[in-house]
Amino acid sequence: MKPLVSIGIPSFNSAKWLAQAIESALAQSFPNKEVIVVDDGSKDESVLIANKFHDRIQLIVTENHGGNHARNRALQAARGEWIQFLDADDYLEPEKITQQFAEANDGADVDVIYSPTWMEDLIKETREPSTIDTQLDLYGQWLAWQIPQTGGALWRKSALDSVGGWKEGQPCCQEHELYLRALQAGLRFRFAPTPHAVYRIWSTQTVCRRDPRQVIRVRTELMDALKAWMEERHLWTSAHARIAGQAFFEMSRSLALENLPVAAAYFQDRKERGLIHLAGPAAPRSYRLAHRLLGFTGAEKLAAARR
Repeated sequence: MKPLVSIGIPSFNSAKWLAQAIESALAQSFPNKEVIVVDDGSKDESVLIANKFHDRIQLIVTENHGGNHARNRALQAARGEWIQFLDADDYLEPEKITQQFAEANDGADVDVIYSPTWMEDLIKETREPSTIDTQLDLYGQWLAWQIPQTGGALWRKSALDSVGGWKEGQPCCQEHELYLRALQAGLRFRFAPTPHAVYRIWSTQTVCRRDPRQVIRVRTELMDALKAWMEERHLWTSAHARIAGQAFFEMSRSLALENLPVAAAYFQDRKERGLIHLAGPAAPRSYRLAHRLLGFTGAEKLAAARR
């Protein structure tokens, strides 16, 4: 018999998108499922929309405590052996859960099944799968920020419970913080290559887009925490340092768009730790030459003048 899969949908003022998210959960080809919607104190018509699905879903209405609190309420209410989370402004293609089980030996001996997600950018009008480089180990994938957005994973409920669920109050990088604890706890991950979860990019005001400096600060703290944990266990390698160094370099360049002195200080701090690696799309040959001749601040000033 197929295991029961719970699909948890946290919702806050998501009236524009919520019906499609619920419909995509109900339309999963996987036969044994339940759908739990947790409304996190919405002020719009989200509750009315959810109520239209009647007993096809379980609706929980709470005061506003944030997305991770709503996810944990869904986790507590879930009866399934497995749980799929779906943000209310995203959706799943019908084969998502079925395909992941098929590509991961029905979840045998695994706690987390993870896949790329479709990145559907409504602003740029693009749709492409996220990158997961299978040549990297799990730590490298995490450092490169490739382990997927919330909808791309399928969790064994008991394993998620064992690491304490979602961290409430986490301001951003919420799934990455959870993945970090899962890696540290030794949860068993299995890659399934086909993307069937759709992450919709439609606003610059979402949690992880409205404050880039906060995202960089939190991501840096999480990456430093993983590095320290890996070094204690003699797991940190030069390959991990290069991956982290590229990420820190890219974040330095992002900071420079807003505040060059702050970016220069960040760059210097990371460089002194041996954690800067000029590589990837943010480091074309022309930039590397300018950096070699002018340093970080000079290269950024030149790049700004050419924009």
